[in-house]
Amino acid sequence: MGIYHRPGKVKDALAVLAASNARPVAGCTDVFAAMENQELSGDVVDVTRLQELKGVREDSDGWRIGAATTWREISQLEMPRAFEMLLQSGREIGGVQVQNSGTIGGNICNASPAADGVPPLLALDASVELMSVRGTRYIRLNDFLTGAGRSVCQKDELVSAILIPKSSGTGHSRFLKLGARKHLVISIAMVAVRLDVENSVIKTAAIAVGACGPVAKRAFDLEIALIGAEVGEAAGLVSQDNLASIIAPISDIRATAEYRAEAALELIRRGLLDVAGSFA
Repeated sequence: MGIYHRPGKVKDALAVLAASNARPVAGCTDVFAAMENQELSGDVVDVTRLQELKGVREDSDGWRIGAATTWREISQLEMPRAFEMLLQSGREIGGVQVQNSGTIGGNICNASPAADGVPPLLALDASVELMSVRGTRYIRLNDFLTGAGRSVCQKDELVSAILIPKSSGTGHSRFLKLGARKHLVISIAMVAVRLDVENSVIKTAAIAVGACGPVAKRAFDLEIALIGAEVGEAAGLVSQDNLASIIAPISDIRATAEYRAEAALELIRRGLLDVAGSFA
């Protein structure tokens, strides 16, 4: 057994991380699932008492989501329609017990290719705030995740918040995932779609795909193809060509690589149709 720390202030948590090999934990919904024993091994820093890491705040620059905010709290927020995909993903992460304990920061730090919260955050141009005794730094979520189970977060750093720029709060959005059932399942494929439309023409597009490669990715080639198109014709512009650079699925017990690739295309088409309908 290691040492269990439960500080009440961020500075105390950072001091522990700097002085030991302790790892931060919150809801532990991913941590416990990956363990063979029924107890945590090594030193841990429980961040659930850190009020600075909780809740959502809006200012002139955008939105700040505390890393220790639970998915249950996020799914119940009243936010602009551009955030609907994030709220939808929160309602589909595990069951109610997982949503009550699991946090948005933990979902990112676990760096699973099938982390449901990542595609919506990518489509919202999210950045990650990392704190340590050395200072605070900010990095785009797109750059924060480096592979399956890997990120740029250093052992003495704490993910303290996710930041969404004001410019991403426009338009409508949709989150769709495919699994063997609705809840309590690892996604076979998932997508997040956000469109800003004016006079039925797409002004901006943000589309992200998860569970189809080592990390979730933005579909920049497809986004470029969609800008200037009629929103009702958007689904017809989805093709393997404009998604080839981001889809590199594997075959496993849940699905073959070929099935995943085709599922991702279909989910994007359905997401675009759903979002187009919301502008009608």
